[in-house]
Amino acid sequence: MQKLWIVGNLTSDPETRVTQKGDNVCQFTVAVNRRKEGADFFRVTAWRQLGENCQKYLAKGRKVAVTGTVSVSAYKSSNGDARASLEVNADEVEFLTPKGEAEERKPEGGFVEVTGEQLPWE
Repeated sequence: MQKLWIVGNLTSDPETRVTQKGDNVCQFTVAVNRRKEGADFFRVTAWRQLGENCQKYLAKGRKVAVTGTVSVSAYKSSNGDARASLEVNADEVEFLTPKGEAEERKPEGGFVEVTGEQLPWE
């Protein structure tokens, strides 16, 4: 049995469709940073209620943790280059960006400057 666990940010807003059987399918791409340079991109598919929740609460730039099974597809690009696609069938998706924080840009390191007026003891 295989299980993949990734943490990264959505590269664009999720896309949702409904199958002929009436099941909701939500797809989005997650960019996972490498330790030194670059990133890997995973195409994630979430079904039914999980897909509905992803469509409702996720947006470009939001951080997520995804657990699921992975498949690799090989294909040739339009110019003939060999390519591979990593696709994750999500079992669980955890929303890691707090509500309302996606619109805010935090400074380098994730720290937010707090003034004296915002401190509870002043």
